[in-house]
Amino acid sequence: MKSLLNLRNTSALTLIVLMAACSSQPENKTEQLESLKKQQAELAQKIDALEKEISKENPDAIKVKMKEVNVVEVSPRSFDHFVQTQGSVLAVDNIQMSSKSVGVVTHVYAREGEAVAQGQVMAQVDNTMILRGIDELKANLELARTVYDRQKNLWDQKIGTEVQYLQAKSNKESLERRLSTLNEQNEMTKIKAPINGTVEVVNIKVGENVAPGMPVFRVINTSDLKAYAKVSEAFITDIQKGNKAVVSLPDLDKSITANVTFVGRNIDALTRSFPLEVKLPSAPFLRPNMTAVLRIVFHTEPSALCVPVNVVQDINGEKIVYIAENDGKNLVARRKVVEVTGVYDNLAEVKTGLKAGDKIITVGYQGLNDGELIKL
Repeated sequence: MKSLLNLRNTSALTLIVLMAACSSQPENKTEQLESLKKQQAELAQKIDALEKEISKENPDAIKVKMKEVNVVEVSPRSFDHFVQTQGSVLAVDNIQMSSKSVGVVTHVYAREGEAVAQGQVMAQVDNTMILRGIDELKANLELARTVYDRQKNLWDQKIGTEVQYLQAKSNKESLERRLSTLNEQNEMTKIKAPINGTVEVVNIKVGENVAPGMPVFRVINTSDLKAYAKVSEAFITDIQKGNKAVVSLPDLDKSITANVTFVGRNIDALTRSFPLEVKLPSAPFLRPNMTAVLRIVFHTEPSALCVPVNVVQDINGEKIVYIAENDGKNLVARRKVVEVTGVYDNLAEVKTGLKAGDKIITVGYQGLNDGELIKL
């Protein structure tokens, strides 16, 4: 210990002498600084080497110099490889409705925000003339059926001619077909909900003219949603239907775990990507067109060595971690160069450089040197 103090005193004295010498020399200040740094580095190396020698001879002598650390033992675990992309939430049933007939709107029954059931009448187009035609046909049809019934009874008794019977039958059936056609035309004047859902947009008012192709309502089924995104063609052979997917909603700070339900086969010529979809479970907080971040897991390594991603340091182009190991009677830090093959859920998968059972330093790893004494 005395030799260590003597060395430190000598180094301090050397620095004072150097500073005094530099103050009397007309050297450039930058050169003076570089010279002092060089001297300081050399002295630091000598001090470090001497401390290690003393620690081996008498560990208690420099116990105060040991850096306190925390460690975690590395053990094999499951690790997911994934691709991340941004997409959006879409409604599977998002329907822009139009009228099937031309005419003036006489009633609007649905309002924005209302829930509607499939087949529910949402608006009515003027059908006055069609209803009159139906009433007239019903009267004629009633007479035609009476005539037909009487002719049939007579023909069954072999009374009258077959032509009279066939004419009565044809007239009745013709009127029935015309009545069916008018009823279908009358149904076309009713604008009905095609699905169960919620009315999102109402584009018509009473008294306005409508025609086929003209948007009148938008109905969305918010209970049947999907996440849609595009992924780089580099993953076309990795991602398949059924892959696990984690859909994150950054604006809500929520995540949903689901599965890929559709993978497109066509590569977009401009973006060099392909589409995929993930069916989402029904949830009250989900809305169409919300921003979503998708993590598609395309491979799971069942027995991978993983370390917290924050302990991996990038030094001179190398990935470095420190482990704690016994060096005789002392515990020292060992520098390990590792190969990281993936990062997921704040964990880094290490392919080479570590083995099961290694004790990774997770607290106090900053500023460590290879072989430096540590304590838990």
